Amino acid sequence: MKNIKMTIEYDGGRYLGWQRLSNSDKTIQGKIENILTNMTGTKVEIIGSGRTDSGTHAKGQIANFKTDSTMAFTDMLDYLNRYLPQDIVVKKLEEVPERFHARYNAVGKTYSYRIWNNTIPSAFERNYSYQYSDKLDIDKMNEACEKLIGTHDFIGFSSLKKSKKSTVRTIDEIKFQREGNIIRFTFTGNGFLHKMVRIIMGTLLDIGAGVMEPEYIDTIFKSGVRSQAGETVPAQGLFLEEVYYTK
Repeated sequence: MKNIKMTIEYDGGRYLGWQRLSNSDKTIQGKIENILTNMTGTKVEIIGSGRTDSGTHAKGQIANFKTDSTMAFTDMLDYLNRYLPQDIVVKKLEEVPERFHARYNAVGKTYSYRIWNNTIPSAFERNYSYQYSDKLDIDKMNEACEKLIGTHDFIGFSSLKKSKKSTVRTIDEIKFQREGNIIRFTFTGNGFLHKMVRIIMGTLLDIGAGVMEPEYIDTIFKSGVRSQAGETVPAQGLFLEEVYYTK
């Protein structure tokens, strides 16, 4: 049996997220598994590095699957991209050690979030950014980002009510750049809780718009109360950029 690592890119706009659902065929995992099963003639299950929510995009999602197929990787790649919907693309296939696990072996991820910051919306950017019209104080947002960097309990920036597992995560870096009306934030860390990036972004936007001060980040960390953070911004602005593994 070969263990094959996949690098996948997708536009999540018309899907119900990554994870396969029993009552719908509108998931990324489900679409890829169906094609792999048809290709190999045996039922194939893939393991993703993590779930992405409904509407979230990916440029570098990682998954792995096992098969005894003797088909060449170039032929597999051609088959997958011929029969998958055009908004899902397998960019790369490579054989990895038998024990490689796309989820458990991941040591970090980078997500990006795109904001269209203008009073006039964009017909073209509406599916790939959050259209936000208020003027933003970038200096205050940067000050808040400095408080988010490091190791903290991020339960207050998560949709989780309670968790038996640790909600402590480390954010190594937050960067942002502005190109015209687009502001792009990138978050790199060892892991992210459910909806954590989208809630952080909602909080940063409130700070940028003057609804709260940067010091309020400390209050949210201290309380761990979700309702004290900003809104959960829409999924269409979120991209899974890259997943990291030890060499």
